[in-house]
Amino acid sequence: MLTTRKQRWIAFLIAIAVGFGIGVYYGKTVKPVEYTDIAPTDLRADFKADFVLMVAEAYQNDHNLQNARRALGLLGGDPQSAVQQALTFAIEHNYGSQDVLVLQKLLTDLQSQSAGGAP
Repeated sequence: MLTTRKQRWIAFLIAIAVGFGIGVYYGKTVKPVEYTDIAPTDLRADFKADFVLMVAEAYQNDHNLQNARRALGLLGGDPQSAVQQALTFAIEHNYGSQDVLVLQKLLTDLQSQSAGGAP
């Protein structure tokens, strides 16, 4: 026969298992988390840096600075500062040298266009 102490432990473990099961069921079927209409301005810094890198890679292929500016505008603020922040993040987090060069090229072209020169 089980002692009272063992019965309490078994009841406790069963209660935990049932609570866990109900929680998972509720979270997965009754009220799952839904992310909708998330603005790019709400991204974490690492995702913003990746977004800017993707824009820089697209710019490297098509050399369309206006498209790059438009895409960077989705992050809010000045496109140059977005690229500068992404470049700083990339250097601090050891992105590949090719990625850093692509970001630097985009930043240089953005700066030269705002200074009145052609990229």
